[in-house]
Amino acid sequence: MAEKEKLRIDKYLWSIRLFKTRTLAADACKAGRVKLDGNNIKPSHEVKLGEVYQVSKGPDKKTIRVTGLLESRTDAKTAVAFYEDITPVEQTPGFKSMFHAPILKRDRGTGRPTKRDRREIDDLKGDYFEKEDSE
Repeated sequence: MAEKEKLRIDKYLWSIRLFKTRTLAADACKAGRVKLDGNNIKPSHEVKLGEVYQVSKGPDKKTIRVTGLLESRTDAKTAVAFYEDITPVEQTPGFKSMFHAPILKRDRGTGRPTKRDRREIDDLKGDYFEKEDSE
């Protein structure tokens, strides 16, 4: 567990296991999915203790506070000690799944829905949202 005084954000996000590869972490920074105080940062940004970063990874958004600098990738149990997850409960995937409409999926290869299928799908979606509004 080597600690450094200077560490790039892409290497830090990779070492604490938020991204599978350092390239993915760098690409996320370039795409604006890693923010510091609401501002996009470059992959070469130096990480400092106590800074708070917002990381978007697909539909998930995490807010982390840096508690230590970890240069090399280690096991998940060790990596957790180098950051603090301060994501609000409302933004966690488990919380979101309780309040979203059910995702309707069709079997692969069944083709486009027929007009009758489309009406049934619309009825299912409509019933779900009407129940929420009436409560």
